[in-house]
Amino acid sequence: MEPASPGTIVTLKDVAAASGVSISTASRALDERITSRSAAAAHVRKVAEELGYRRNSFASSLRRGETRTLGVLVPRLSDTVMALMFEELERAASSRGYFAMVATSGDDPEDEKRAAETLLDRNIDGLILATARLDDELPRLLRQRKVPHALVLRTDGVSPSALGDDEVGGYLAVRHLLDLGHRDIAVVTGPAFTSTGIARLAGARKALEEAGITPREQWLVAAGYGIENGFAAGEALLADGRERPTAIFGANDNIAMGIMAAAHRHNLKIGQDLALVGYNDTPLSARLPTPLTSVRVPLDQIARTAIDLITDPGKEPRVRKSIPTLIPRESSGPPRQRG
Repeated sequence: MEPASPGTIVTLKDVAAASGVSISTASRALDERITSRSAAAAHVRKVAEELGYRRNSFASSLRRGETRTLGVLVPRLSDTVMALMFEELERAASSRGYFAMVATSGDDPEDEKRAAETLLDRNIDGLILATARLDDELPRLLRQRKVPHALVLRTDGVSPSALGDDEVGGYLAVRHLLDLGHRDIAVVTGPAFTSTGIARLAGARKALEEAGITPREQWLVAAGYGIENGFAAGEALLADGRERPTAIFGANDNIAMGIMAAAHRHNLKIGQDLALVGYNDTPLSARLPTPLTSVRVPLDQIARTAIDLITDPGKEPRVRKSIPTLIPRESSGPPRQRG
């Protein structure tokens, strides 16, 4: 079959006529939302490809009252995890025939509301939030307005959410350090306004309690998720050589990298003088001078789940957790005997 000459627009009617089917049958065969494997549908798709037919998804979506577009709201794309999360969301959305557009909030509640309204003004079909603080009222407002939405990586416990099981992840990190023989373990967790910070600390506490260890409160440090926050926490924990921990769990890889920098400043060798575990297993973790032990979170699975929560909102459970995995590397070794 000869393709149409350049400049000629191939219509659905042309495809239907060349395929020997009705226009409605051709339309169903070419609808990306329908995965028909019938011989007739395959024939229509083959004819459409040979003719050079391009389906106008935007026009079709408008007829259905949809735009096939999802908004994604993140604190900042300079954060590696958020950038990776958006890439996975974009990939998962595309596989379902959606386009994903992103906006940033800077972790400021007012900027978050403005960014959300900007996205909603574009008639998106759903909104994905990677910005949900525990004190954030935006998810509540979205529920009131019946806006299809999902939270990723964090949860408020009410709105549909796709995230890693952070309590399990925190437990795995500290259990690993305990299994290596460490007893003097510090935890540098995330901000208290995030479900991630609270859950990872809860998991760490559970592992310590199981081992019969009462953690020193001064070794449970709440920090931000940036490298500079990890450095400041590391300075506070490592300044006193006589009373410093032999191991630290940093509740994300940025925190762990900041602690690495503080350890270097105090002439401590990571993996020997100080064991260190991070969280999220970002690509840089395995490529550091001392490769970082980290808890890997399945971002691809979380992204697919988030899209499902929007496209199939009635499905239970509404809060879905993916299981993380510990990836051991050179940064975590057994404790040295102190002389």
